[in-house]
Amino acid sequence: MPRLDHYWQSINGLSLLLFPLSLMFAAVAGMRRLAYRLGLFRVRRFRVPVVVVGNITVGGTGKTPLVIWLAGHLRRQGWRPGIVSRGYGGSARHWPQQVRADSDPCSVGDEAVMLALRTACPMCVGPDRPAAVQALLEHSNINIVIADDGLQHYALGRDLEIAVIDGERRLGNGLLLPAGPLREARSRLRHVDMVVVTGQGQAGEHAMKLFQPALRALHGDRGASLQEFSGREVHAVAGIGNPSRFFALLRRHGVEVIAHPFVDHYPFSASDLDFDDPHPVLMTEKDAVKCRRLPCRDCWVVRVDAQPDAGFVHRLNTALKDLDDGQKTAGHPGLPDL
Repeated sequence: MPRLDHYWQSINGLSLLLFPLSLMFAAVAGMRRLAYRLGLFRVRRFRVPVVVVGNITVGGTGKTPLVIWLAGHLRRQGWRPGIVSRGYGGSARHWPQQVRADSDPCSVGDEAVMLALRTACPMCVGPDRPAAVQALLEHSNINIVIADDGLQHYALGRDLEIAVIDGERRLGNGLLLPAGPLREARSRLRHVDMVVVTGQGQAGEHAMKLFQPALRALHGDRGASLQEFSGREVHAVAGIGNPSRFFALLRRHGVEVIAHPFVDHYPFSASDLDFDDPHPVLMTEKDAVKCRRLPCRDCWVVRVDAQPDAGFVHRLNTALKDLDDGQKTAGHPGLPDL
């Protein structure tokens, strides 16, 4: 049976059946935003600027490559960035948790470990985003925070908001959960500072391109190019929000993909990587942090780097110059009018 998100790209019988639940979801979300606007719920602000990178849809949009790029860009601009996120999939008993490149993804979440590995930034995770920021400030010498996937976490004050959209799926059928993929109404995008689209953007949006992927062996230090796999059959493993994007990336480079999609944050076991044939196995970086302790013959990790367009870089640099140590957080329109 197709997953629910299969029905989110069009108006169909199931989406119409679920539409009353979407109205209830919208009402609850609206009351929550209003409570923050009226001061009934506390918004915590910090002495350092907070940049939120998120989306208004469920599923992968290319947000993680942008967070990685943003961390490197901030460093090149002289900032000392740290990262906070939910730590989704982590089973730690106590939160928040500091994350290192060698942390256990079962405890703190696979995406958090991957971000720590790729960015080498101080990182802290937990369901309470403000608590994670506070812990990060207490344990590191950062002067700016990147909040990964924090657009709807209004308890965390923010200075900049960046929304990421998947260029192919866009906003799906335009309906809120569960009839569609939206966490918030599309009007929310009018209140963010910048909208980045993975692929080709529309008017008022910034395009983000993905660089030629590079490969490394899951075990060992061997490297390879994706061209070496062109014309060959491979097992492509992806337990991410949008596995089809990973498979399409490989096919664009001439790879003959035997697709193995898994649910997001899937807990891989050795049997999931044992296909009993001579074909190599290609996987995402996010999946690799969970598979690096598993036996796997001829397994390769596909690294993808992103580059936003020049207009985005200019607007970001201008905004960063205007930040004055968090003083503008209170005036950020992060809570849209209802």
